[in-house]
Amino acid sequence: MENNIVIKGAKENNLKDISVTIPRNKFVVFTGVSGSGKSSLAFGTIFAEGQRRYVESLSSYARMFLGQTQKPNVESVDGLSPAICIDQKTTNHNPRSTVGTVTEIYDYLRLLYARIGTPYCPNCKKPIEKQPIDLIVQKVMSYPENSKIQILAPVVRGEKGTWAKLFETLKKDGFSRVIVDGDQRTLDEDIVLGKTYKHTISVIVDRLIVQADILSRLTESLEAALKLANGLVVVKTDENEEMFSTNYACPDCGYVLEEITPRLFSFNSPFGACPKCLGIGYTEEIDSSLAIPDPTLSVADGVLSVSGWRGDEYSFTYKFLEAVCNKNGIDIHCPFNKLPKAHQEVLLYGTGDEKYEVISFRGNKFVMKFEGVINNLQRRYMESESETIKKDIGKLVREDLCTECGGRRLNNKALSVKIDGKNIIEITNYSIDKLIEYFENLKLSKTKAMIAEPILKEINNRLSFLKNVGLNYLTLSRSAETLSGGEAQRIRLATQIGSGLVGVLYILDEPSIGLHQRDNDMLLKTLLNLRDLGNSVIVVEHDEDTIRSADFIVDVGPYAGIHGGEIVATGTPQDIMKCERSVTGKFLSGKETIAVPEKRREPKDYIEIIGAKENNLKGINIKLPTGVFTAVTGVSGSGKSSLVNRILYPYSSNLLNKSKLQVGKVEKINNLEVFDKVIDIDQSPIGKTPRSNPATYTGLFTMIRELFAATQDAKVRGYTSSRFSFNLKGGRCDACDGAGVKEIQMYFLPDITVPCEVCKGKRYNRETLEVKYKGKSIADVLDMTVDEGVEFFKNIPSINNKLKSIKDVGLGYIKLGQSATELSGGEAQRVKLATELSKRSTGKTLYILDEPTTGLSSYDVKKLLGVLNGLVDQGNTVVVIEHNLDVIKSADYIIDLGPEGGTGGGTVIAQGKPEEVATVQKSFTGKYLKKYLKKD
Repeated sequence: MENNIVIKGAKENNLKDISVTIPRNKFVVFTGVSGSGKSSLAFGTIFAEGQRRYVESLSSYARMFLGQTQKPNVESVDGLSPAICIDQKTTNHNPRSTVGTVTEIYDYLRLLYARIGTPYCPNCKKPIEKQPIDLIVQKVMSYPENSKIQILAPVVRGEKGTWAKLFETLKKDGFSRVIVDGDQRTLDEDIVLGKTYKHTISVIVDRLIVQADILSRLTESLEAALKLANGLVVVKTDENEEMFSTNYACPDCGYVLEEITPRLFSFNSPFGACPKCLGIGYTEEIDSSLAIPDPTLSVADGVLSVSGWRGDEYSFTYKFLEAVCNKNGIDIHCPFNKLPKAHQEVLLYGTGDEKYEVISFRGNKFVMKFEGVINNLQRRYMESESETIKKDIGKLVREDLCTECGGRRLNNKALSVKIDGKNIIEITNYSIDKLIEYFENLKLSKTKAMIAEPILKEINNRLSFLKNVGLNYLTLSRSAETLSGGEAQRIRLATQIGSGLVGVLYILDEPSIGLHQRDNDMLLKTLLNLRDLGNSVIVVEHDEDTIRSADFIVDVGPYAGIHGGEIVATGTPQDIMKCERSVTGKFLSGKETIAVPEKRREPKDYIEIIGAKENNLKGINIKLPTGVFTAVTGVSGSGKSSLVNRILYPYSSNLLNKSKLQVGKVEKINNLEVFDKVIDIDQSPIGKTPRSNPATYTGLFTMIRELFAATQDAKVRGYTSSRFSFNLKGGRCDACDGAGVKEIQMYFLPDITVPCEVCKGKRYNRETLEVKYKGKSIADVLDMTVDEGVEFFKNIPSINNKLKSIKDVGLGYIKLGQSATELSGGEAQRVKLATELSKRSTGKTLYILDEPTTGLSSYDVKKLLGVLNGLVDQGNTVVVIEHNLDVIKSADYIIDLGPEGGTGGGTVIAQGKPEEVATVQKSFTGKYLKKYLKKD
């Protein structure tokens, strides 16, 4: 047992009281069809139990601050090591997080720049050196005679703490006054500061009047202040204050850089962040084209109505606009687009301090300034605390690069510090590959090289780990919220490798997602390296190469949902292939395959994408065929998402769906008129709360509620369809408000979720549950799987068709009432696909899907291909971004981007039928595709 993890009696979710023994310190793959119970075993049982035991070992006080640690439904788990889960669900949505900050590389870069960076004057562009005290005295003496000045020592600048000891020391040293957070205080007072808030404290060293005879005293005071504040001093006059430093100053223009510390390079700190965008890199501005959607209207006709300046001619708003137009000579009945530019500017941006007299219909007189429609909306958007107002005005907002920092996030002081002529943002814009090369060739003086050596060692190690997990195309400046789940997971994997832990159990969820076959080999090496360090690695995976590389495989199945939850086979890949019950084994051995289509469809027409330049796309032109199944391929970071998700979808949606999405850089797209609509089926959740479920999302639940309302029992009781909603009072259980569960606070123990003791988890009250259809209550129906629902509602075509659509995309195992928060990204995407399938097809729809095979086994990919081909057979066009070679070989047409990721990509390497792409030497996709085309 000491070399094994032994699980007995696992019953989590659909697991059927299974027991399994897994070897420790090995590379173990959990596989099986989608929904078979792999994640329930790996995450819901093994990781959950490992986490619970760790938390149980802590004090009761520490446990108060940690999340729920309920015991999984398992008899026993023995031989567990400390467990670390690296999943795909924890992508950071903070706009301030970047690849650099998440990996901590940016922290080391800040330290590097603070220690060996050379400051330059942003005005004169010359290197600057430390400022002598004589020069500071000279500048202060040049102030107007008889100016009253205070000599301040800024001892604390934006740092947390109570600073009680500092006040005590200052008092002992003979100082009597300080300025705390802008307020002057005496040290005789009892100054109490909040420990968790940032404070700024300056000591008043001296108060003087500028005259010729103060030279000696001024010098002494400045020296005292500089000593107190480590080389900084502030000279304050009645009008303003000026900071001086003995550290760095420009001799030509007088520019002063107070101090070079790591926080100067932090865009999350007020000391380093751009003052305009506050370190985010972009500003949110009202888009005038969205605020004035129909410029052919006049002010009188309501051209400004979208912006909230509504009102008929009897309203106060109308009277106000009329007064503004009359005073500025604006024709209130002239279409907005025919007004002179100056008149348009008045209406949009106001007239400053000029005042207008407005008389209401009640005779009241008001004198008001007109700030302009755009300025008014911008102010309300920034100041309002109302979510409704923010949401309404937010529709008119666009994100623009900050005009002050140009998207670089930092202020001029931080950007003026350079190493080898490059500021910190310039090198964070390099790809990982280019950054490794930059540091390898960096030439430093002997002293600077000694200082930089330990810092560069940490930076280079982390960069190497990122490269080894296939992320060499990323830049450190890339926002973390734009990363895919697979990229975020591999970043955390690289971080874990860097930690060098031994004896740990790592559990990963499909790390190959979003990874080109070429990069998969590097990922596998990384995982095996993690094992060789002395760790146990468990991977939930469908990728064939990963399965074949495993030391030990656990095949869960045989099928999904209630038809799965068993251990079908365990052992080496050869053992799995011998098992007749194993679906995975059949695909590995070649008994079951996804066949190459006998014939490729010919395009009906083409749409032309001209001059695509978004992100790394190099102004490419592409002819995309219509009426066929097209796969957009290429190594990770080659520009696939930029082309499809940032250019093709928003451009076509704005044209066909009349939406207002932001389009990436492209000249134009021709011939989109062949479509009547575009549908993007992504992996975002179908709902944000546990109340959302597949039945509510697809519209099934409305039909089911109407069916129950039409029963004789419901009619006798006077129940309408709303009675059967668990979101409305009347039919739902009042004890749990229709949630079916209650959260119990345990204070010193973790909170637990328990079924509602009144409705027993059924969500409805007793009277509602008494209404039956074919012997089943509404709660019984929600508890059915899709497979059961297809049989139960076989005589109701409207319901049955929707259920069949869900079953056809491989989701027969999910329950109709299953919480949206429990569905994976791949499952959510397929629920959306099923919803579209159940609608009447026009044969002129453009469908766009981003890696629809996420979370799918070969068995499920085969089903998905049948669905996608069905859409194309109806005359529609399907475009998928994909790495899965079974899907790529089944496509009618391929557009392959590359050759590399990041700056090395963004060009079209090959396009045509799979057989044609396979012959292109430069195409990495073609190289791997060739093997798959030969397989059959």
